[in-house]
Amino acid sequence: MFRISARTVLELGSELISSDIIAFYELIKNGFDARTKSGVDVRFDIVLPKRAYLRIQNKISSDENLDELKAQIKSELSQAASARAREDFGKTIDQATSTASLSQLLESAQKKFNTITISDSGDGMSLDDLERSFLVIGTSSRKKEVEAALDRGDKESPYLGEKGIGRLSAMRLGERLRVETAKTSDTHINLLEIDWAKFTDIDAMLDQIPVAPEAGAPKPTNDWSGTSIIISDLLENWTETRVKELAEYDFARLTDPFADAGSRPRIAIYWNNERITVPFMSNSILDAAHARVTGVYEILDNSPVLTCSFEALSLGFEHPVERQTLKLPIEDLQAAIIGKDGPIDDSALSSVGPFTFEAHWYNRRRLSTIDSIGDQRAVRQVQQKWSGILLFRDRFRVFPYGEDDDDWLELDRKALRRSGYTLNKTQFIGRVNISRTANPMLVDQTNREGLRETSEEYVLLQILRYAIQDRLGMFMRDIEKQYKNQKVDLSDAQEKVMKLEDRARTAIKKLKRITPPEGEEAIEGLQQTLFEFSEFASQARKRIEQVEQESRQMVEMAGVGLMVEVVAHELARASENALTALSNLKGNDVPARLQSYFRTLQAEMKSVGKRVRVLDPLSVSGRQRTEVFSLDAAIREAVEAHVHIPAHHEHPFRTNVNTSSGST
Repeated sequence: MFRISARTVLELGSELISSDIIAFYELIKNGFDARTKSGVDVRFDIVLPKRAYLRIQNKISSDENLDELKAQIKSELSQAASARAREDFGKTIDQATSTASLSQLLESAQKKFNTITISDSGDGMSLDDLERSFLVIGTSSRKKEVEAALDRGDKESPYLGEKGIGRLSAMRLGERLRVETAKTSDTHINLLEIDWAKFTDIDAMLDQIPVAPEAGAPKPTNDWSGTSIIISDLLENWTETRVKELAEYDFARLTDPFADAGSRPRIAIYWNNERITVPFMSNSILDAAHARVTGVYEILDNSPVLTCSFEALSLGFEHPVERQTLKLPIEDLQAAIIGKDGPIDDSALSSVGPFTFEAHWYNRRRLSTIDSIGDQRAVRQVQQKWSGILLFRDRFRVFPYGEDDDDWLELDRKALRRSGYTLNKTQFIGRVNISRTANPMLVDQTNREGLRETSEEYVLLQILRYAIQDRLGMFMRDIEKQYKNQKVDLSDAQEKVMKLEDRARTAIKKLKRITPPEGEEAIEGLQQTLFEFSEFASQARKRIEQVEQESRQMVEMAGVGLMVEVVAHELARASENALTALSNLKGNDVPARLQSYFRTLQAEMKSVGKRVRVLDPLSVSGRQRTEVFSLDAAIREAVEAHVHIPAHHEHPFRTNVNTSSGST
């Protein structure tokens, strides 16, 4: 039989809970699983900040005045901390009789009275629950109920958590844990205290570390129920600034920020009794998106169907609002998501279960003032704050999807290789909604670092990438091709200008009637400005007409040029064929009287061929070159070739031949 060492518990906590926000998330989630009636409160009660504590400890080692040291410590205590913690801290310091004991008591008070408390008003736990469930790591009590809900086909899961390791989250935040809890049926508060430092003993076995619940003081009221997780001996230096930053970003995204503020699970953060605001996302920033895609993945009659709606609202050039709906049945999904030789089976398209998603795209350079948010700078900051595409299960976030350093949809990597619109993750505000009962195969990794790698997880990622990377990008590029750099319609420009001029003249006439004499000069200047504007508009219209006419001429000339190319190509081909035929006649038995005709024809065809090759871009360019030839032979051949031209042409060359004395 296996035996487990005590330090194994510490190893589990450090491996499974990787960050402070995940630790808070697990503890808060337990409060909602306990059916809390008023949400969950997270209270930081920091009596003496760590920085002040270290400074005082250094001074104690060099100062022997005990009373002054005590006074300084008390003056450093935060007046905003709870009165009880501040009072108990002071009483502990008063017990010191020397600087050595003061140093020890200060350390003890620092560990004991600086606390983080996560409390809820849920069902609470009895002594038996603490013994049989809370102290059992990996308890199966909730998992059994979740699986039963899946078997029944329930629409909602009874619990957010089911692995039984959330209690180890307290170890991430501090060395000591105190649980105060009770059920409605209990008469007393049930207590459980754990010192995690005891588990560091490398020789101790787990069953050798005594941990047992006990009954505490009576409940505040008979019907009270709930649980408080009190963590002390804190491991981190918690300051008000750090808590506000945590609330501003991490706690704000812990539950679905797209949901109405009134319907979101209540999570209240307090710093020394002062409520820290957890911001919610305004719908105004979503309305300011320049493009978006929303999608619904459904399983209808055991067959998956993806329906995506795309909107192009303002892409940076003049275009109407464009919308497109895309519906892909199983055949298209198989081709687009899995492909011919995909790494998964087609059945994963159905077993992944239904889900929804939405992604709002922003061109950050074109963001402008929004009344409910502020100026352009404020709007950009809000967009950057909520940027990322988050994954939620039953309204609670699945980590780490949507973090600044997490590119789970590979948007940034694809953007680097794509021209045109760069769809990187910081340009999107979006969410994906899944549920435990509708998507039972999409299960978290035990360490809360994303979903387990399964066929269903592959399908989810591929569908989201296909809809956002491919189809939205294609839709936006199509809109750009359709409307960007199109000719501006100026057909009614003259009419509009004339109407504006008439309105301006009417307004000037009214101003003349009500303007005192000293304002007449300004009116004259306004009239002159209107006249100059009219002249400018007239010149602009003429120039536009001239440009349009030149444009039409260029188009017509281009058409003529294309036709010349076609004709030249055909002439070049015909002349080459004719020359070939004439060359073939040289060796044949051709009457002597025809030889001169053929030679003349061949010379003319060569000349035509050279001219045509200059015009024909598809043929080899020809060039003129000198050659030695017999002038009298050329003339004789030309005369003989033309001697039979019909007399009625009265060719001038024929007349000259007949009337001459034979001299050429």
